[in-house]
Amino acid sequence: MDRLYTEADLPADWSVAQDAYLGVPGEPPYTRGIHPTGYRGKLWTMRQFSGFATPEETNLRYKYLLANGGNGLSVAFDLPTLMGCDSDDPQSEGEVGKCGVAIDSLEDMEILFSGIDLEATSVSMTINSPASVLWAMFLVVAEKQGADWSRVSGTLQNDILKEYIAQKEYIFPPAPSMRLVVDTLEFGAHSTPRFNPISISGYHIREAGSTAQQEVAFTLYDGVEYVEWALRRGLAIDDFAPRLSFFFNSHNDFFEEIAKFRAARKLWFGLMTERFHAQASRSRWMRFHTQTAGVSLTAQQPKNNIARVALQALAAVLSGTQSLHTDGFDEALALPTEDAARIALRTQQILAYESGVANTADPLGGSYFVERLTLDMEEAALAYFARLDAMGGMVKAIEQGFPQREIAESSYAYQRAVEAREKIIVGVNDYVVDEQPQQILYIGEEVRESQTAKLRKLRATRSNQTLERALNALCRTLEQGPESTKNGLSAANTMPRILECVRAYGTVGEICGAMQKVLGTYQETSAL
Repeated sequence: MDRLYTEADLPADWSVAQDAYLGVPGEPPYTRGIHPTGYRGKLWTMRQFSGFATPEETNLRYKYLLANGGNGLSVAFDLPTLMGCDSDDPQSEGEVGKCGVAIDSLEDMEILFSGIDLEATSVSMTINSPASVLWAMFLVVAEKQGADWSRVSGTLQNDILKEYIAQKEYIFPPAPSMRLVVDTLEFGAHSTPRFNPISISGYHIREAGSTAQQEVAFTLYDGVEYVEWALRRGLAIDDFAPRLSFFFNSHNDFFEEIAKFRAARKLWFGLMTERFHAQASRSRWMRFHTQTAGVSLTAQQPKNNIARVALQALAAVLSGTQSLHTDGFDEALALPTEDAARIALRTQQILAYESGVANTADPLGGSYFVERLTLDMEEAALAYFARLDAMGGMVKAIEQGFPQREIAESSYAYQRAVEAREKIIVGVNDYVVDEQPQQILYIGEEVRESQTAKLRKLRATRSNQTLERALNALCRTLEQGPESTKNGLSAANTMPRILECVRAYGTVGEICGAMQKVLGTYQETSAL
């Protein structure tokens, strides 16, 4: 970056064509935000990501967060659930309840949301390969509460492409997985008009070591791929595009992050307008959730992370995020304690009510520095789009290992810079002190024992014949090719069959296991 930025750093026609670059908040190309009043009418949703141990314990944490001013929930699932395994599966040993809450069946989902009105509480779920199964469980719980699906709001992550690129929590091969995602898009457009059936996620791409430019490019192009597959199914762009949502990382470089968010909104507007010819305004909006950068948190001097999180959250708010999660200061060591979770939420509340930053939409708009960074971010993403187009799309690029290699190289370069002290990490490679161990939240093996006992009882009391019929019907549907459809559900849409399996109290492992028999299991090849 240069020492100083002036008008000379902007395009020659900047002063006479600002609308093409900027516009005003609430108007195309939405660089300055999708709402004309910013946060003056409504603050961002303070959606704290939480889940640990058993559904009973996590339910208490949710009620604690809501009682302390949180206005949305975001479910963190444990690794066995993320991988489509039950808690009593041998592969689950040592992982049950450790990085999130263990959910094995509809019974667990009922406990998780006991006493929480799902028609009044927006819920996000960070789940990908088994996303349709967990979403079905959530919808059945809402149904049992008497909620109207048309009034239930929230977001399903359901972004399988970034799993192959970065996070690696996949079960099925890419093409069958994309079919399942399109099934949820189709079902959502038909049955849950206020629920976002996908959150296209750059967060994990950045956590894997990408640059900000790569995060924007690969995330938006993942979005392009989902739209292309949905259009091939026969869905109309304006029927599903308004419910597409995005999820980004807010990292340490304050101004670069602001430029990233602003460029992403403008780029998505261009894609939806010029590439997909969307007509509805909401189809052209980029609505996004932000989480502060977990990968930036340090185990050394962990209370320094409170400052990191505050700056990262401020960048997201100045950029107009629709919802925000702030990390607990102790998350480099373990899942956050109750104290750390409260401080993280209070950080958002201080920004909202004390700092004054919510009073003006895009207050940095017009800054020579920010606008130059925004244009640079846009140009870098467009260059990646051209390369991905030439490869035939993101699925083919993933099969060739392209985004994986790009991220690996960026991650390696960053680590070398840290080790050479070209990049200073306070408390890690400079300003180091001796310190006492931090008190952390410990999750023991009793969680697996509790979940195993619950599963044993469930399998003994449910109607296993009813479940077997439902699983067989799901497999027969999976064997059919999904049909092109207009104004309805394809006969081969899997969501109605998955809902039947869930209502019969099939477990995550049983339902995903049945799906694997038809769809197969993905084995990654080396990207290097």
